Amino acid sequence: PDRLPLKRLRSGQPVVAADEAPWSNRVHVDDLCRACLAAARIENPHAIYNVSDGHPSTMTDFFFQAAKALGLPRPPTISAARAQATLSEGMLSYLAESKRIDNTRMRNHLRIDPEFPDLARGFADAVRRSTQA
Repeated sequence: PDRLPLKRLRSGQPVVAADEAPWSNRVHVDDLCRACLAAARIENPHAIYNVSDGHPSTMTDFFFQAAKALGLPRPPTISAARAQATLSEGMLSYLAESKRIDNTRMRNHLRIDPEFPDLARGFADAVRRSTQA
């Protein structure tokens, strides 16, 4: 709940246009904990497990879905070139890499099926928790 980008969305800061946005991966904290506990129970682990929700998306999609879950307007979009001159150094660091992680080994070896398999369900849970706090 404390990681919801509420302040950023309310400020109207722009995001990179969807067709130029890099890919990124996410995992709900509850699913991450389940995966860590499952990995800790393996006697002789000989693998690296990519832990993610299994549905990579763009940073733009992240902010669009966050806005929807929070009942806020979508942030405006700008080109990647304009982002280089406009966005904070921290935000630009997210744009520097583009990866899509395969979580097949996590699902098959650790037998973990994410309880929150996509942004919409993760945000719904985060919003629910934030209203309970």
